[in-house]
Formats: sequence, C-alpha cells, structure tokens
Amino acid sequence: MAAQHRRARPRRLACLAATVVASAALATGPGFALGLGVRVTGDPPAPAPTASTAPTASTAPTAATAPAAATTPGHGVSTPAPTASSVPTASAAPAPSAVPAKPPVKQFPAFGAYLHYAERGVARISELSRWLGGSELRVGHTYLPGDRWSNIEGAPSFLESWADWRNAKADRMFVLNVPMLERNEEGVPDSEVRRLLREGAAGHFDQHFRRLAERLVELKAPDTVIVLGWEMNGITYTHRCGPDPKAWKQYWNRIVTTMRSVPGQEFRFDFTPSRGRDAIPWTQCYPGDATVDIIGMDAYDQPAGLSFDEQVKERYGLQDHVDFARAHGKEISYPEWGLFRNGDNPEYMRRMLAWMDAHKPLYNTLTDYCPHGVWQCDDNPRSAAVYRALLTGRTDAPSAQPTRPPSAQPTQPAPVTPPATPPATAPADCSPLHLGDWVEHWLGGRLCMRLDWWSRGR
Repeated sequence: MAAQHRRARPRRLACLAATVVASAALATGPGFALGLGVRVTGDPPAPAPTASTAPTASTAPTAATAPAAATTPGHGVSTPAPTASSVPTASAAPAPSAVPAKPPVKQFPAFGAYLHYAERGVARISELSRWLGGSELRVGHTYLPGDRWSNIEGAPSFLESWADWRNAKADRMFVLNVPMLERNEEGVPDSEVRRLLREGAAGHFDQHFRRLAERLVELKAPDTVIVLGWEMNGITYTHRCGPDPKAWKQYWNRIVTTMRSVPGQEFRFDFTPSRGRDAIPWTQCYPGDATVDIIGMDAYDQPAGLSFDEQVKERYGLQDHVDFARAHGKEISYPEWGLFRNGDNPEYMRRMLAWMDAHKPLYNTLTDYCPHGVWQCDDNPRSAAVYRALLTGRTDAPSAQPTRPPSAQPTQPAPVTPPATPPATAPADCSPLHLGDWVEHWLGGRLCMRLDWWSRGR
C-alpha cells in the first residue's frame, strides 16, 4: 500500500471498510485473499489466479499439446468426525465400548480431468494438481480405442499405468469408457448398426467383454467404473441406441452380466447419455436398474446461445437427469463436461461447478483439451481463471455439517446455501470484519484487518 495511505487518519476507516466489503463480495471462489493488510482466518488461503497468470516451472506445467483428433474421444453434437475416547482412573468403572462415528459427509464431489488417453494422461494428473495449488484429483479417466475388438478387450499397454495410478492410493477412482462395438467412429450406417446390436444381444460378442473384465482384474483394478456405450442417444458412435433401442438395452444387459460373471470383479457400470434429447430421448435407452449403478451425463456448453438456465430446464437436460437418477435410486456423475459452442464462457464454468457442488455427483471429470479445456487450452483464459480460483486447494475434507439435499421437484437450480461453520478466531492483532455467511463461505474463512499499520510514523 502507498505511503500516503498508510499515514491516513482514522477518520477514513469507514470508507476503507466499505471498500473491503465490496471487494470481498466480488470474490469468486475459496482461497480468495485480499491485500491491504487483510487476512482470511481459518484455512490458509491459496493465491488467487488471474487469466494472465502463467504457470511456473515449480508450480504448473506449460500447456500441453491437445491430443490428436484421431486418438481423443469424441462427443455428441473442517473438522473431522470425532472418535469416542475415554481416560479411566484407577477407581473408575470400565468405559463402555466406543460407538462408531458416522462416516463424514464429503463437502465436495471427487473430481478429475481427461488429460490424455495414455501414460501422458497419468503424468499430467499431478501437474494439474500443482496448477490447482495441491488440489486432490481423485479421479483418473481414459478411453479404450473402439477401432477393433482387440483394443476393446483391453489390449492397450497404457492400462497398466492407469491401474498403477489407481492402486497408489486407496481412495482413488479409475473411470474407463468402453465402446460396445468395433469401428466405433467410422460412420457405420443404421442398418448395419441394427444388425450388430442384435448380434450383440444374442451373445456373439460376449468373449470380448469377458476378456476385458479378466484383464482389469489381473491389473488389480477390479473396481473400475465402466462408462459403457457412452452418448448412445446421439449419432456419433456405432454403439448408438437409435437404430434399435430394444436390442441396444438387451446388449447392454448382456455385456454387464458377462463382465460381472468374472471372479474378483467389483465393477460399477455408468449409463451416460449426452445432455438433451439428441437423436433419441436417452430415457428410451435406459437398460434397467439391475445393470446400472450410476446414471451419468456428458454435459458440454452447447448449442451456441443456450444459457445455463436453459441447459438445466430443457427436456432431458440437467434437471431431468438429476430427477431421473433420484427416481431410480442411483448416484449421478459427469464423465465429460466443459466449454464448447459458446467459447470462453466463465458464467457456464461458474454455474456448472456450483451445480455439481449442490447435487453431489459421485465424480466429475472435465474434458481438458481445446476447445473444451482450461489448463491445456489457451483459448479460454477467463474460464480458466474461474476454474482455478474455485478449485485451488480443494480436497475431499469432511464438512462439519451435511449439506441440505436438493428439493424433490425443483424447477430450476436452487441457490447453494453455505454450510454453517463456527466463526474463526481472529489473531490478537487482527480486527474481524463481519461480511455475512455467503461471502465467508466462498472466502473459506472470516476476514480480519490489521490496524497496527494505520498508526502515524510507519
């Protein structure tokens, strides 16, 4: 701060306080810290990034080249729970057995990003984590090539690297997109798709999926989340549902039954359409609760001109997805999401992250290459600043109190209510500023202002 400001008289305090409050109200995410002698009490703040901030060698990687079109997947159009303890004295009666504490409620959903399909994608997870100030990316996401059956069987050597990453920590999650048919992106006509779906439903391709299940078990990744036949409601993939929804559902059920028959497996199967109606309503492709564990949605910022509110309220959109999963007793996920037809759109980025915080998906993975991404794509600096500000320093630390579940029949996304947290204790040399629960929630603590620099002669 300039010297003349440090020598200002105390009568300017009211004006400065108003300025601080206005600045705090503009904070866009946790870890936002203000200068001017203001500190956030509570968790240590992370540096607030700007759109022009360049990653340094020690904290962030240089933006990597996006995967080639031929190899990247496509897409359609703070206090932990206490444990019971006792300290008996010589004369005290034996203490009763400790009552197990309820599992802590996670404050944020597990998240990650699709960074590359092969070993480079594994290496970039830690690099993206550093760019986010040490945020814990618990989800690793990749795709099996759908060009030939041998690859759908799990032949690619990169699966070893992903399995090793998964097994390095017990709480990590490995998400694997699995095509249902070979020649999956070769524009196979509807008549042939129909024939192939019926052959699959009759069991002609069972051996390929049995081999995949055996390979994942051999790699010690038996709890892989399988995103099977993703975006089936569109027209991009040979494994699309539209040419014969009945056969598609029978085929899905057969694949799941085959993979679950392999000893040692613990797979979870994720039914993931693209957001909206697309070529066919995705509800017409739902194969049934017995074979679906998770109901996902690939939700990009498209088509051009569609606002986030419209993405929520459209038929087969974000709200219908949440309601459908709730009606079937399933968890939700967002295996693919990101920017698209509306370009660098920080409003979409902010709203989508808030939507996921409110609705608690099992996991989400941002598609991080151009045009969708924010770390490996320089085309979206404003959205990158939002993503980085909101996720910097984020972990899966349990919250003190559970968040309120969404209402049964919301018509639009409800505002996120900040969790009730005890007021942080300000340091002795710092005067607390009461800015309200909402601002303090996003700041990650309470602001206080040091006043010792205000005195004359400094």
